Amino acid sequence: MDSILPWLILLSPLASAALILLFAHRSKPLSVTLSLAAVFTALGATLLLPNASNTLQSSLTWIDLGPALHLNIGLKVDALTRVMLLVVTGIGALVHVYSTVYMAEDEGKSRFFGSLSLFMFSMLGIVLADNLAMMFIFWELVGVSSFLLIGHWFTKESAAKAANKAFLSNRIGDFGFMSGILLVWAATGSVEFSGIAANIAKLTANPTLLTLTGLCLFCGAVGKSAQVPLHVWLPDAMEGPTPVSALIHAATMVAAGVYMLARIFFILEPSATALAVIAGIGALTAVLAALMATQQDDIKRILAYSTLSQLGLMVAGVGVGAWGASMFHLFTHAFFKALLFLGSGAVIHALHHEQDIWKMGGLRKSMPKTFLTFAIGTLALTGFPYLAGFFSKEAILFAAWHKSPVIFAAGLFTSLLTAFYMTRLVVVAFLGEARTPAAKHGHDCPAAMTLPLIILAVLSVIAGYEFFAGSVFGADLFHSIHAVEEVALVKLLAIGAFAVGTAGAWMLYGGKAKDPIRIPLFANRFYIDDLYAALIAGTQDLLASFLGWFDLYILDGVCVRGLSGLTWGVGYTLRLLQFGNLQGYAFLFGTGVVVLLYLLTK
Repeated sequence: MDSILPWLILLSPLASAALILLFAHRSKPLSVTLSLAAVFTALGATLLLPNASNTLQSSLTWIDLGPALHLNIGLKVDALTRVMLLVVTGIGALVHVYSTVYMAEDEGKSRFFGSLSLFMFSMLGIVLADNLAMMFIFWELVGVSSFLLIGHWFTKESAAKAANKAFLSNRIGDFGFMSGILLVWAATGSVEFSGIAANIAKLTANPTLLTLTGLCLFCGAVGKSAQVPLHVWLPDAMEGPTPVSALIHAATMVAAGVYMLARIFFILEPSATALAVIAGIGALTAVLAALMATQQDDIKRILAYSTLSQLGLMVAGVGVGAWGASMFHLFTHAFFKALLFLGSGAVIHALHHEQDIWKMGGLRKSMPKTFLTFAIGTLALTGFPYLAGFFSKEAILFAAWHKSPVIFAAGLFTSLLTAFYMTRLVVVAFLGEARTPAAKHGHDCPAAMTLPLIILAVLSVIAGYEFFAGSVFGADLFHSIHAVEEVALVKLLAIGAFAVGTAGAWMLYGGKAKDPIRIPLFANRFYIDDLYAALIAGTQDLLASFLGWFDLYILDGVCVRGLSGLTWGVGYTLRLLQFGNLQGYAFLFGTGVVVLLYLLTK
């Protein structure tokens, strides 16, 4: 029975996606039912998995070319897999329930739930894969399904562009990931995690190759987890429906990069250079994204940059060797960030699609349930003592404290900024007086939207405690990442960062009707998007324009139309000589002979 459960988890969403596409796409209620049944089946099977130290493994032969190449479709369930399965299926189930109301009137409802099932299948494939080749296939499927979900409202130009931007940005990182997989295979002769581990000495024997391989594999995480310089797609992906933002861009898809780094950490660990680059990129992303978030006015974009920042913190944690702490933060972050995105969706839904926080205000009174759950999620994210985010964030800070003062300082500064911009969001959107009629008449959403918020709020409180997280992570891993509680100084500094950030935002934004401070550099995202736009306009667009001109005027104009026109003209001229008169032909013949004699005797 235990060996069947992983296959049931993986194939249930695939069956749902196939049935919706082939048979149920014209029936919205049936599509919703199939998608809900699939995700709850996956969640139920996940909860039934034995929570033991032993590893479940099952595989089917896919390609067998002898010793040269042997690939399996293999599923592996260990402690790390269980953590990610619980996140994906748990958050996925709540998002599905929430979506039944949020997408109730959407014309493409069947397509939405079909794409949602396809995404769940793709994401679960990454989590369960026991080899890099299978992981890469599902990695690409996640890219396709996220493209469909981000661009769900494809008639909206900004959504269509955002979907393209996400797809293309991820392809850049995926090329590096694929290169890394090929380097691993060339060095060890295997792409299965067990085979790579058994032959890792062949890779570590060449430090340069080891570092290059590690960095190429990291490129995949840079794309999927939106790290600098490929971070630009994630904020624009907020153009998709809010449930998509909660599922894909807060809890699952963007976390795939961190999960992958944890899964292949045994490859990265021998290379100090690779780990240093990973830690540096993660810390840079964390700080830059947090600074950008301080000057955003769109409620979903603030949360998007917050996600970027927290992902940077997780990646930095892997870089300093604390992959367990990073997975712990991924686990807790999934709950409170999904809560915040779904809470923002409730606000947007109630305020008739208004997303500007300066056009809100006073929502604490008109939307009390949403406010309470959103406040809990905010406190958990900002590191309020003894909520879920406090334990996991401090675990990363503690690891950085021992490994790198620079990474620790970046993490601490990120924590301060997180408290600042999230308090700003709550103060401006929920406190004070309503600034618009829509805000004044806001209301809490139906139970199907509110219940997931309440469940996630409870998890945002308890997910960091040993009675809950210990049962998910296992005693050994949980003990090692919880060692931060033994270090009073790190804890004190973290609480101080929270207090300073919160107090600063409260003093600066309390009672304000407009933003008292504008920093164009932060508001315009350090002009990185503008730089990319200029770079693309000066290279790709310029080359495309030239090739378009060359195709239209040279290939089509000269080579095709010109030569065909010349041929037609010659033929038309020669046709004039074919007039059917025998005397005329004799005259032309005589004229030709005279001209020929003249030329020969000249």
